[in-house]
Amino acid sequence: MFSAEDHVFMSRALALTVHGRDTSTPNPSVGCVLVKGGRVIGEGWHEEAGLPHAEANALAAATESPEGATAYVTLEPCSHTGRTPPCADALVKAKVARVVAALEDPNPKVKGQGAARLREAGIRYESGLMEAQAREVHRGFLWRMTRGRPWMRIKSAATLDGRIALANGESKWITGEAARRDVHALRARSCAMLTGIGTVLRDDPQLTVRDVPAKRQPRRVLIDSRLDLPLQARLLQGEPILVFTASDDAAKRRRLEDLGAEVVSAPADPVKAGKTDLAAIARLLGEHGFNEVTVETGAKLNGSLLAAGVIDEIVLYLAPMLFGETAQGLFALPEFTALGEAPRPRLVDTRYVGADLRLTLRMET
Repeated sequence: MFSAEDHVFMSRALALTVHGRDTSTPNPSVGCVLVKGGRVIGEGWHEEAGLPHAEANALAAATESPEGATAYVTLEPCSHTGRTPPCADALVKAKVARVVAALEDPNPKVKGQGAARLREAGIRYESGLMEAQAREVHRGFLWRMTRGRPWMRIKSAATLDGRIALANGESKWITGEAARRDVHALRARSCAMLTGIGTVLRDDPQLTVRDVPAKRQPRRVLIDSRLDLPLQARLLQGEPILVFTASDDAAKRRRLEDLGAEVVSAPADPVKAGKTDLAAIARLLGEHGFNEVTVETGAKLNGSLLAAGVIDEIVLYLAPMLFGETAQGLFALPEFTALGEAPRPRLVDTRYVGADLRLTLRMET
């Protein structure tokens, strides 16, 4: 169905998505390539919500008339008017002859409608080229559209014996500078950074991108069931944070809101008194438009999020050191009495980052 040339140009469209990956949220970072007579005549990508989409940018960059050209796009062109005009209409107006999309857009406002609009105009429309690669590129957006919550990953650094801190709490620094820069690059691509009140009380983190260039900072999100966040915490410095709580203490809420925090009441956990429902929080994160959320917290919340079934990926940096059995572990999980009960994430990537080893694992869904 698709030629080798089609694969080459779609590969280029997929490569372009990296330019908008960190900044297009809550929209997908779509890439588009215009080809005429076997030559690329225009390229574009979506960089930021409210700015032109990939197709419009590719058409604007065209070095000659796009009439009769083929547009390779990583996601079905939109057909509705939001903050920008419909991309399907722009392609129709440009009189392209063919549109090749990697996959259908699951957004109910778009799904199948962009394709129908193009076909009605007599444009040859094909979909499914390099679909697996496109699903990987757009995984956060697709997850939010189809599951109602973001793609959520736990990031942690540990020793070879799976410890994240000494018994006295000391943990800076387990990994080297190269791994810490890599973590900041991971933060830069995240729509939000999530942590728990225990981590804030213990480490007072900033959760900002500092060691790599960043065009925007991820939203910082805190789960704080009782609103115990100290008013001098570094999380309250800079851009406003989002706090999920089960507390009805109006005075505490008002003090945080006076410092710029957005405080949202979350449903209480049906089993653990005084705790928030983590599955409900994941849905609320989706409602806030977050496509990818990275979790940096301690063993208790790590374990609770895994048990709630809302973690999709684990990025683990292993340092060549040993802390011993009294040190703090990675995940506080209930006791398993059979091997079949234990989670078995799938290892999808292994690489050295400086002297440390980075493992990327996916939870089976």
